[in-house]
Amino acid sequence: MDTIRFPENFLFGAATAAFQIEGACAEDGKGPSTWDHFTGIKGKIRGGSNASRACEHYHRYPEDIAIMKELNLDAYRFSISWPRIMPNGEGVVNNKGLDFYSRLVDSLLDAGIEPFITLFHWDLPLALQKKYRGFENRTVSRLFADYAEVVVSHLGDRVKNWITINEPWEFSCMGHLLGEHAPGRMSPRAFFRVMHNVLLAHGYGMQVIKGLYPESRAGITVSMTPVQPMTESKKDAWSAVMANQFMNHITLSPLYHGKYPEPFWSKMKVLTPKIADGDMTIISQKTDFLGLNNYQRERAMHKWYIPFFKTWITGSGIAERDFVRDGVQYTSMGWEVHPPCIYDCLKTIQTEYGNPPVYITENGAAFDDMVTDGKVHDEKRIDYLSGYLAMVRKAMTEGADVRGYFVWSLLDNFEWAAGLGKRFGLVYVDYESQKRIIKDSGRWYSTLISGSKA
Repeated sequence: MDTIRFPENFLFGAATAAFQIEGACAEDGKGPSTWDHFTGIKGKIRGGSNASRACEHYHRYPEDIAIMKELNLDAYRFSISWPRIMPNGEGVVNNKGLDFYSRLVDSLLDAGIEPFITLFHWDLPLALQKKYRGFENRTVSRLFADYAEVVVSHLGDRVKNWITINEPWEFSCMGHLLGEHAPGRMSPRAFFRVMHNVLLAHGYGMQVIKGLYPESRAGITVSMTPVQPMTESKKDAWSAVMANQFMNHITLSPLYHGKYPEPFWSKMKVLTPKIADGDMTIISQKTDFLGLNNYQRERAMHKWYIPFFKTWITGSGIAERDFVRDGVQYTSMGWEVHPPCIYDCLKTIQTEYGNPPVYITENGAAFDDMVTDGKVHDEKRIDYLSGYLAMVRKAMTEGADVRGYFVWSLLDNFEWAAGLGKRFGLVYVDYESQKRIIKDSGRWYSTLISGSKA
């Protein structure tokens, strides 16, 4: 493939999340998270694995930063574990946790790598779930602001880029509607309460960050999965509209328009929470950028028997392995490889939400990677990344304000309910020996970074 050219100041990076890579789940004063508890429940995690070791990044971060440098990364997006900083989610601060992240930041800066910190990537302190039912209670939105103040006060002199929350919709839906993620709730009303309160937490977090360091850059990361109609029928077209409002605009509309999307929100009125005065102003305050996570598209069809919005979204669940169907590649998560979907996301943000600065904060794929003679030949991942990056560049040539791109993920890691069996990394991790092997895709990405700046 010809080298894709990007602006000189375009940032190339890779992303991770604390629970998925750190390990050391009960070391140096860290408290338990909802995910520590959830992974211990039989049948919740595919293969019965857990993240007690994961990639042992807590102890091996110098090695991982050396790999980042070898990959020519401009930036590294990672999250901070709330229960590592505040074991009970409130009150007492664990200085050993702060010291770890301080060392990590200093080491990144010494290596010439810009840190992008996510304050919350799903690992809620278990104490807050037990005491308040987590984000079902808006008290936890305020407690998030207290936690953010501790972290930003400690690291804000060196960290200039902050993300408040990772994927409010995924967190709310997978954990509180479908029950497939921690804490395992299955309640439509809980979903809507959590969705609103997490967005509220984002707003409070923005106030904290900007209050402490006005010159810093801060935003939120949302997931977008464009939904297209299964057929050309008017009913399926309407179902796609409703599904897009449910999956995508339910975050973007309050963030940028100060209101939830219609007609979806009105159709859900028997389930949605009462919105307190001033909430939407807090949620929709100005951000410096939007983080976008995209992996795939979905299809929607009309189903008359589904309550409220009569729509079925044809998700495929976790696959046993990657596969090809009707000439189309699917990942080992069962997700269709469809590069135009990231272009569609960027054009929606550009045309419907004021074209804010965007960082692609996650994009990548899990495939059935194998080690052969000490190497990992992952051509499918290279094809995936090159195809999606070409669509990012196309959107940029049409005016989308994209500032950077972070591959998901730097390392193979604990993939939530899919466990340790799904490998997204540019770097292969042998979970027994903890040996790291840079995959062919990592070498390709390194070459792309060094050769793509116009």
